[in-house]
Amino acid sequence: MGTVRTPVSEKRIPPGPQLPRVAQTALWFSNARRMLAQCHERFGDIFRIQIAHQGTCVFISAPEDVKRVFTAAPEQLHAGDGNRSMKPVLGDNSVLLLDEAEHREQRRLLLPSFHGERARGYTGLMREIAAAEIGGWPRGRPHRVRAGMQAMTMEYILHAVFGVADAERLSPLRANLQRLLTIGADPRHALFLLVLGPDRLRRFPPFRREMDAIDRLLYAEIRRRRARHDLAERSDVLSLLLHARHEDGSPMTDAELRDELVTLLVAGHETTASALVSAVRELMRHPDKLDRLTEELRAGSDAYLKAVVYETLRLRPVISVIPRTLVRPMRFAGYDVPAGVRVVPAIYLLHRRPDVYPEPERFLPERFLEHPPGTYTWIPFGGGARRCLGRAFAQLEMETVLRELVLGAAIRPVPPKPARSSRRRSAAVPPHEAEVIVT
Repeated sequence: MGTVRTPVSEKRIPPGPQLPRVAQTALWFSNARRMLAQCHERFGDIFRIQIAHQGTCVFISAPEDVKRVFTAAPEQLHAGDGNRSMKPVLGDNSVLLLDEAEHREQRRLLLPSFHGERARGYTGLMREIAAAEIGGWPRGRPHRVRAGMQAMTMEYILHAVFGVADAERLSPLRANLQRLLTIGADPRHALFLLVLGPDRLRRFPPFRREMDAIDRLLYAEIRRRRARHDLAERSDVLSLLLHARHEDGSPMTDAELRDELVTLLVAGHETTASALVSAVRELMRHPDKLDRLTEELRAGSDAYLKAVVYETLRLRPVISVIPRTLVRPMRFAGYDVPAGVRVVPAIYLLHRRPDVYPEPERFLPERFLEHPPGTYTWIPFGGGARRCLGRAFAQLEMETVLRELVLGAAIRPVPPKPARSSRRRSAAVPPHEAEVIVT
C-alpha cells in the first residue's frame, strides 16, 4: 500500500474559515476581535483568514511563535508591507511603512526624540493639560470621559510634538489634525479602503482633496519652524527632527517630516485616549481597585498605578494584531508558511491565554505587582526592533492623567439605575465609553 501524502497546501497553510474571501473580509472589518476569538476557539493557536488587499493572513498567539517573529532578522519579515493599508494617510516615508535599511535609518532619526528621560521632561506639561481639562468637567453628575481624554491627548501632541503654543496657530492646527483623525476613523474610509485598496484610495479625488487641504497646513508649519533661529533651545519633537541628519549629513525633507508627524499623531492620539478610557472604565467597574489605587497614590507609591496601566493594556489592547509579511518561508507550529504570506501575532489572543495570565478576563492589576510584563507575552506596543517608539510617552501620559483624575478630582462610579432605566442607560452609553462622577 502506497504512502498517503498530505497535499503541500495543507502542510504550508494552517486551517481557517471556508467562507469566500469577500465574506471573511466583511466579518474581519465588522468585528475583528470576535472573528479572532471564534477562529481561535475552532482552530487553535494558529489559523488563517483571507482578507481583501491583504491576501492570506496566518494568525499566531503562542508565546514561542510570537517570540520568533519579534526576534527574526528584518530581512526575514517585513512590517512595512503589513501596514500598507495606512499608507494613504501616513505617506511613503512613515517609519511604520518602511523595512530593512530604510526603516533602520528613519528609526535612528526619530529615536533621540523619544528617549525615556526626554519623555519624563514632559511630565509637568502633561499634568498641567490634565488638570485644566479635568477641572472643566461637571461636578456631581455622570460625565462621559472619552471626549476629554481625546482633548488632553491632542493638546499634548500639539505642544510636545508640534511645539505650537501660539493660540492663533493652535486653533486651525487643532481643527485640521482632528479632521485628519476623523478621516481615519470614518467608516466610509474603511469601506473605500476595502473596495479600492490603499493605492487606488490614495488617488481617489474626494480623499485626495481632504488630504491636500490638511497637508498644506502641515507643510506651512514645517516651513515656519525651519525659519526660526531658536531651534537649538526648543525641545518639541518637530524642532528636534529638524536637527536630525541622515548618514550622508543631509537633513530630513519636508515630506519625511510631514509623514513622521502624521504617524506620531495617528499612533499617539486615539491609542492613548482609548487606553485611558479603558482604564477609567475598568476602575469604575471595580471600585475596590479604585480604592487601592487612591490609597497608594496618597501614600506616595506609584507601583499600583503602573500595574493598573499594565493590566489595562493587557486586557484592553488598543491594537489587536501586528502584521508581518514573510520574505522567506518560516515554520510555525508544524506549518511551513511560504513567502508572501502575512504572519500576524494576535495581541488580543496572546493577552488572554490562561496559561500566561490566570483568569485572563478579570481585571487584576495585582498580577503585575508579582511579575513584571513579559517581553514576548505583554505586547501592546509590539516587540523587537519595531517596538513602538512612543511607548514611554504613552505610559507616562496614562500614569499622569490617572493620577490627576484620582487625586486631583476624585472620581466615583455612576450608581446603578432601576432595571428599566438601566437598560436605557446601557443602550445610551456605548461599550467603548466610560462614565464617572467627579466630586
